[in-house]
Amino acid sequence: MRVCVIGAGLSGLAVAHALNDRGIEFDCLEQAPDVGGIWRQPQAGERGPGYLSLHLNTAKQLTAYADYPMPDSYPLYPRHSDVAAYLRSFAEWAGVLDRVELRTEVVSVRQDAVGTWTVVSRDAEGSEVRRRFDHVIVSSGHHREPSLPDPLPPGTESFAGTVLHSIDYRDGSDFAGRRVVVVGLGASAVDIAADLSRHAARTVLSVRRGLHIVPKQLYGKSLDEIAEAPWWNEMSLAEKRDWVEQALLVSRGKLSDYGLPEPDHPVFSSAVTISDEILSRIRHGAVTPRPDIASFDGGRVHFTDGTCEEADAVVYCTGFRMSFPFLPDGCPAGPDGAVKLYKRVVAPGTPGLYFVGLVRPVGAITRLVEAQAQWVTRIIEGGVALPPAEVMHEEITAYLDDIVRRYGRTQGASIQVDVGPYSADLREVLSV
Repeated sequence: MRVCVIGAGLSGLAVAHALNDRGIEFDCLEQAPDVGGIWRQPQAGERGPGYLSLHLNTAKQLTAYADYPMPDSYPLYPRHSDVAAYLRSFAEWAGVLDRVELRTEVVSVRQDAVGTWTVVSRDAEGSEVRRRFDHVIVSSGHHREPSLPDPLPPGTESFAGTVLHSIDYRDGSDFAGRRVVVVGLGASAVDIAADLSRHAARTVLSVRRGLHIVPKQLYGKSLDEIAEAPWWNEMSLAEKRDWVEQALLVSRGKLSDYGLPEPDHPVFSSAVTISDEILSRIRHGAVTPRPDIASFDGGRVHFTDGTCEEADAVVYCTGFRMSFPFLPDGCPAGPDGAVKLYKRVVAPGTPGLYFVGLVRPVGAITRLVEAQAQWVTRIIEGGVALPPAEVMHEEITAYLDDIVRRYGRTQGASIQVDVGPYSADLREVLSV
C-alpha cells in the first residue's frame, strides 16, 4: 500500500503524521525548499499569498496540533515566522520531516483503468520522475492563481504607476513615500492597507461591496474559541447572527461611520473579514476609504463616486482562483465552480483520491484538518468503508443546496464550513 501526499504545509503535515502513526508507507512531495506552506514564504522572500505583516487570525491553542502545543512564549496570535518555525518543529517531533521530498513539483496525477494512480513529479534540476500509488491525498492548499477583476477598469493599460496583485506584495516599506490604492476588503486587503499606512505617503482603500468586519475577539473570547463552544453550537443560525451583529454594534458601531459601505447581506451569508486594525487606521486618518475604481487616467485613479486620487501604485487584493493544475479538468470543482467532495474530502467516482484542508471555516482549521487526515487514514487502512457513489453524490448535493441558500452562488462558497457542525460530522464518520 503506497500513498502520495501532495503538500507539506499545515494540512500535509497533519496527513503525514496520521499515516506515519499507523505505519502506512507514503511519499510527501513539496514544491518549496522547506515545510510550512504560506507561513514560511514571507521570510524566505518567495512569491505567494503571504506577506511580512502576516499573523494568525486564530488563537494559537486551537491553531496548534492537538498533541503538540505551540510554545508558551508565543503570543496569542503569532506572526508568520513563529508559525513556520512551529510547523517545522512539529514535522521533526512527528518523525515526518525526513519523509518530505522538498523542491519537488507535482506535474500530473492520473488514474489508470485498474484504479492505480500515476504521479509525475519534477525536481529542482528539471528531471521528471513517474511513480505509482494506490492513494493520492491532495493537501496543497488552493491559493494558487491570482484573480483580478475582469474586465479591469478602463485606462488600466496606460496607468502611469504600478499595478500588482497581493501575491506579489511583501512589505509596506517597499512603498515608502508612495501613494497607494488597495482594492478589496478581504483579509489580505485590510492587512496590506494597514501595513502600507505606516510607510506610504497616502493609503486609499477601494471597496466595491461591504463585508462584515469582525475583530479577532468578542467579549474577550477569540472567534475560534466561540466557534467551538457548546453554547454557540446550540444556537440556531438566526440566533448566531443576532448575537454577532449585536456584539459588532457594541464593539465598533456601524461601518458607514468609517466611510465604508454597509454589508448588503446578514453576517454568515458571505465570508467575514477578521481585523483588529483596519477600522482604527481609518479612524486615525492613516487609511482613506473610497468606493470601486471607475477608471484610470495617467497617474490618476477615478472612483465611482466622482472622486479621484493621484496614485503611484495599485494593489489588487481580489483573491485567488482555485486551481489544481496537476489534476484532470473538473476535479474537484465542476463546470459551475463548485467543489464536489463527499464530506468535503472524498472525490466520488475517483476512488483513492482525497483532499485534506480544502475547507474555509470561521475559526481555526487545524482540528478539522486533523480529523480529515485521521478519517482518510482509516479509509486507506480499510477500517472505514465509504458508501456507494450515489449516496456520496446525494450528500454533496444536499450540502451544496444549503450553501446556495445561505451564501448564494459566490466564488469559494462551496468550501465554507461551520466549525462546530462540521467537527461533529467528522467525529461521526470517524466513529463508524
